[in-house]
Amino acid sequence: MTDQDYMKEAMREAAAALSEGEIPIGAVIVCKGRIIGRGHNMTEKLGDPTAHAEMIAITSATEALGGKYLTDCTLYVTVEPCPMCAGALAWSQISRVVYGAADPKRGSGLFSPSLYHPRTKVEGGVLSQEAGNLMVSFFKEKR
Repeated sequence: MTDQDYMKEAMREAAAALSEGEIPIGAVIVCKGRIIGRGHNMTEKLGDPTAHAEMIAITSATEALGGKYLTDCTLYVTVEPCPMCAGALAWSQISRVVYGAADPKRGSGLFSPSLYHPRTKVEGGVLSQEAGNLMVSFFKEKR
């Protein structure tokens, strides 16, 4: 599968968040060609400001692997991770982060030096139009 294929899986998670009235962000974590973790925003449902898609996916993936490190894994997330999620990803030592739409207001890319682990490779722009449109339409409807 390609980065686009995995991002489509993350988009399915974002659609699940949307159907639950959550901000439509979804994530999957892939290790050795297999999805080992999934998540979507659940902050409203759980009443927990830390229940971001990435955090849910990290918990799911570490449970699947039986350990706290995701050194051979890639996170696919529909929107650029926030600083909290980037910090959690740094602690997990994830190898790669691939995101769709950039977050110019709260994204981790606003911070220098990078909040990620030094060995983590970060790439953006995969299905960015689709992910961005989902966010824009969600917030347009809320306002």
